[in-house]
Amino acid sequence: MSASTERKNRLAAREAGTDKKTIAALEEAEKKAKSKRRWTWGTIGVIILILAILLLNSGVMYTATTALKANNTRYTPAEVNYYYGNEYLNMVNMYGSYASIIGLDTSLGISGLGNQECPMLSDGGTWRDYFRNMAEKDIQSARAILDYAAENGIALTEEEIAEVDANFEGMDEMAKNYGYSSVDKLYAMNYGSGVNQKIVRQAALDAALVSKVTEAKKAEFTWTDEELEEYYQGLNGNRDLFDYAYYFVTAETIENITVAEDGTESSEMSADDVTRAEAKATADAIVMAYRDGDDIEDLTERFEVAVESQTGEMPTERSAYSGSNLDTAYAEWLKDSRKAGDVEVFADAETDPSGYTVVLFLDRNDNHYKTANVRHILVKAEADENGSYTDEAKAAAKARAEEILAEYEAGEKTEESFAALANQYSEDGGSNTNGGLYENVYRGQMVAEFEDFCFAGHKPGDTGIVYGESSSYAGYHVMYYVGEGQLYSNTIAQSDLQSEAMDSWTSELSEACTVTRGFGFRFVGK
Repeated sequence: MSASTERKNRLAAREAGTDKKTIAALEEAEKKAKSKRRWTWGTIGVIILILAILLLNSGVMYTATTALKANNTRYTPAEVNYYYGNEYLNMVNMYGSYASIIGLDTSLGISGLGNQECPMLSDGGTWRDYFRNMAEKDIQSARAILDYAAENGIALTEEEIAEVDANFEGMDEMAKNYGYSSVDKLYAMNYGSGVNQKIVRQAALDAALVSKVTEAKKAEFTWTDEELEEYYQGLNGNRDLFDYAYYFVTAETIENITVAEDGTESSEMSADDVTRAEAKATADAIVMAYRDGDDIEDLTERFEVAVESQTGEMPTERSAYSGSNLDTAYAEWLKDSRKAGDVEVFADAETDPSGYTVVLFLDRNDNHYKTANVRHILVKAEADENGSYTDEAKAAAKARAEEILAEYEAGEKTEESFAALANQYSEDGGSNTNGGLYENVYRGQMVAEFEDFCFAGHKPGDTGIVYGESSSYAGYHVMYYVGEGQLYSNTIAQSDLQSEAMDSWTSELSEACTVTRGFGFRFVGK
């Protein structure tokens, strides 16, 4: 090849980019470009990560994104976190140290829920998943009722709003006492990231409005006395209260040896036909002794003597036991047309019983008695530093109760004037805004002394002072008897029917409320 030809070829190759120098230069340039791209994308990734961390730490992700949308209302992760935390705290308060029974380790706190598998979820989800689901349902239910309130012009009054706000008084001091720099930090630690006093207050206002709506709606559901009685009778005695005494005769167990085909022996302790027959004979002997002891007028004493004569032991007595909780072995017998003193023997199982129960019927309360309507003014005794109530503290409370009663008697002496004093002086948070009124008080509802006044045969307008004490207080009640309420059986029936009607109504509203999850839902519970 001539020199001129070679030079022409080199020029052509250089122009086409295929000569060695050009190729080397291009490869080097490509390497630099790739390195630059890797550096650029890596830098962008780091920047995005840093921004994400900053956003999370700033709380923007909890307040600026949408976790749920219920109908047309948007809920941020922080707002959903309140309901999430509330569900968790409710469960902790319900189960306390026994939460581990349902697989919840409360020692890890609310932040540790995402690391615990929840046995209540069939898909192997965590407790975080469980409480997020519960929060979503709570919001759906609340939103449905709140929208109903808006559509029907129902709102909280200024007084009702003030009552809600009163619950937040002293929160600054409480936060400091627990070591938090602010109330918002207290709420965030207990309910979840982003939760602050503004969110909690709005949730409290929503809850108050929901309660107002549901109470008003509940009052719309009414039934006649005939309908209430028909419902109660249909309960087949399950809400009646039964008084009876019983004694269980246990069949003696003996060792039973079983030999397998391979000659291996195994043994277990169980009753056999002989020991069961002996137990039945003892139970029958108790019945005979009871029936022969008719010289003893008191039925319970006669039963005790009969049991002791045959076994050397004493029977167990149950009082005011609900019909729905009776032992199935003798429930129908007790619910039948029994009279005081009836006695019978029952096996604890249809086949191979482990013993026999001797049952003595004493009384049955079918709840067909008039309840009581009363007003009261509670004056609490001041507890000492140990939580105890001294005689001096009780005496001071009694003296104050007597002063209040004297003030009533010196005035108009009407139900309205007593109600005004109750609103002014009573320390019972459950009634000091409605004139101290309790309607349809039933037996077993109040402390004994309060209840005794209610069912002592008073006339409307009668007053008195009674002592009362429970696990939460000790003090004196200034009482005012308003009059008889409805039959307690009707109260039970009405409560059941109203609950059924309200469940149906709220379920229908909730189902019509559309809830969708947004991007921010992933931050709930974190």
